[in-house]
Amino acid sequence: MSAVSAKVLEQLLAFRRERNWEQFHTPKNLAIALTVESSELLECFQWASDDELKDIVHRQREAIEDEIADIAILLSYLCHDLHVDLDCAVLSKLEKNKKKYPTHLAFGVASKYDKLK
Repeated sequence: MSAVSAKVLEQLLAFRRERNWEQFHTPKNLAIALTVESSELLECFQWASDDELKDIVHRQREAIEDEIADIAILLSYLCHDLHVDLDCAVLSKLEKNKKKYPTHLAFGVASKYDKLK
């Protein structure tokens, strides 16, 4: 499974194919583009205090959704091209995280796993 539904993925792949963009979508380039788009999402919140976030989300809703969509599109291409089942990968990572962050140590704590006591 990709980051989007199979129906949406079909449309994304057709869009890419119609423009002959597969040639540019190497795993490295998609990973770089994911970082760029994630940074553009972060830019929506740059310099905002926690108190300002609700208003920013309201005012910049469309821009935020566009950046999230760009991230999902690129992730979908990457998963498709590398034959990664995103659901399986996420569930596998969740199991690893359960071991790294046991509830009795991580509850209400934002520390990295190697700093939990």
